[in-house]
Amino acid sequence: MGISVSAYRPLIGVTLDVEQPGGYSRFPWYALRVNYMDAIVAAGGLPVALSHEPDIAAQIVARLDGLVVTGGAFDVDPVLFGAGDRHVTVTTKDRRTAFELGVVRAALDRDMPVLGICGGEQLLNVALGGSLIQHIPDRFPEALAHEQPNPRDEPGHTVSVDPGTLLARLVGRQTLSVNSAHHQAVDRIAPGAVRNAAAPDGVIEGIEHPGFRYCLGVQWHPEFLIDTGDRLIFDGLVAAALETR
Repeated sequence: MGISVSAYRPLIGVTLDVEQPGGYSRFPWYALRVNYMDAIVAAGGLPVALSHEPDIAAQIVARLDGLVVTGGAFDVDPVLFGAGDRHVTVTTKDRRTAFELGVVRAALDRDMPVLGICGGEQLLNVALGGSLIQHIPDRFPEALAHEQPNPRDEPGHTVSVDPGTLLARLVGRQTLSVNSAHHQAVDRIAPGAVRNAAAPDGVIEGIEHPGFRYCLGVQWHPEFLIDTGDRLIFDGLVAAALETR
């Protein structure tokens, strides 16, 4: 469970998405679903939104106790993991990615807890030196629907949790029901990192690096709290952030 409201709340930085003019504003604007923040608050953390400033990423991290890298409807540039081609479906947000790589690397340099969610898990793997599948159907023609047709606040499939991992210790379960909103996935796991979850079709659904206090990535969106294990992921992040104080 989360910490008492009377206790110190560690400051958890949360990365934002960014959109071009249109819709909310005639000017560029940041965006983030409310449930990311709600999940951190419920776990006992104090979330703070991070603007995309790659040049001062390390200075930003120096003020934080933990970091959450969120998802979004875009992809990590294949150049960043050494791919020789670029799939037609790939779209990028280069300044956001540069900033997220900067804060992830700065956080890990300080052994600060990092949680990567969906695209954030993919970016975490790239930041650590791994690579990505650019389009799941090309690699797994018989793959299940990783861009689920039903609402994102409902489960899309299950994942098996690898025993002996941080994720397994956090959730205390062998199987989780998760939502699914991605067309890319981890390909080559970064050196030193390990898989912690997989979908029934073999697609990697989570990674972590045991060389850090809390370096965890999950391909689903635990902020929707679909499974009882989802809240425990955020509880673990906040607990680890308290240990850095």
